[in-house]
Amino acid sequence: MLLALAGTVALCLVVVTSLARARRRLRRESWHLLHLYGYLGAGLVLPHQLWTGADFLGSRLATVVWWGLWGATAGAVLLWRVAVPLHRSLRAPLRVVDVVPAGPGATTVRVGGPGVAALQARGGQFFQWRFLGAPGWTRAHPYSLSAAPGRDTLEVTVAHVGDGSAAVADLRPGARVLLEGPYGRLHDGVRTRPRVLLMGSGVGVAPLRSLLGDLGDDVEDAVLVHRVRTPHDALVAQSARTAEAVGARYVTLAGRRAPGSWLPLGATSLDDAAAIAHLVPDVASREVYLCGAPGWTDAVVAALRALGVPDDAVHRESFEL
Repeated sequence: MLLALAGTVALCLVVVTSLARARRRLRRESWHLLHLYGYLGAGLVLPHQLWTGADFLGSRLATVVWWGLWGATAGAVLLWRVAVPLHRSLRAPLRVVDVVPAGPGATTVRVGGPGVAALQARGGQFFQWRFLGAPGWTRAHPYSLSAAPGRDTLEVTVAHVGDGSAAVADLRPGARVLLEGPYGRLHDGVRTRPRVLLMGSGVGVAPLRSLLGDLGDDVEDAVLVHRVRTPHDALVAQSARTAEAVGARYVTLAGRRAPGSWLPLGATSLDDAAAIAHLVPDVASREVYLCGAPGWTDAVVAALRALGVPDDAVHRESFEL
C-alpha cells in the first residue's frame, strides 16, 4: 500500500502540471522532468495491482493476461523510445555539420551523416532531437525540419524560447546527434488534391518550408501564407526564397495577433474566413497544411470549416510546452 500511495502521488503530480495554467508557468525542461514521474508512478503502482488486486488474481488466465499486457507495454517503451533510436544513431552516426544564426532569437542547424537516408524523412515532419555534449542533452526536443531532407543532411531552424532551444546556438560542428522519429502527418504523402495552401505563424513556417521543397511535380499551385510579428523577421526572407525556388506564391501578414483571430491586429477589416477567401478564393478545393501555436491553428481551422474545407483536407501541427 505504501508503494501504491507513492505511485498515486507521482501520477497526481503529472496531472496537476498538465493543466494549461500550470504549463504556462513552467519551463519546458521542468515540465519534461516532472512528466518522467509518470513512469515512476506506474512502476510503483504496478506491484500493488499485480500482487494484491482481485481482478489480477481472480484466475490464472487473468494473471497471465495482465502481466503479459504490462510486460508488452514496458517492452514497447524500451524498444521504441530507447533501443531503436540508439541503434539508428550508433549504426550510422549523425553529427552537427553547421550552425548559423537565422535572425534574432533563432538558429539553423544542419545535421549530416550516412544515417540520414535510412530515416526516410519527409519535408514537414519532425524529430525528437538530442545534441550530445550540449547542456540538457538528456531531454529530447521536438523540432520540425525547416528544409527538404537532403540525401545525407537534415536541417532545423530553432526559435530560442527556452533554455534547451537557446543552447542550440552554442553547438559546435562535429557534435553527435541522437534522433527519434520521424513523426507527423505534415508531409506530401497525405495529399489528395493537386493544389495546396500552407499557413504558418512565426517559426511555424519552418516545416512548411521543408514541405514546399518536398512537393512533387504534380502540384498545380501552392500558396504559402505567413503571419509574423514584424516584416523584418529573418524567416520572411528565407521563406520568400523557398517559395520563389518552387514557384509558390508567398504572402506575409505582419503584426501582433488579434485576440481570438488568426489575423494580425492591422488586418482585421475582414473576418477570419473572409480573409482566407480573399487571399485564396479556391481554398475549398485545396489541401491545407497548418503549423503554429494552438490558439492560432484553432482559429484557422474554424475559418476553413466556415469556408467548406473538409476536415480530412486539413493537416496541422501545433507547438506548445
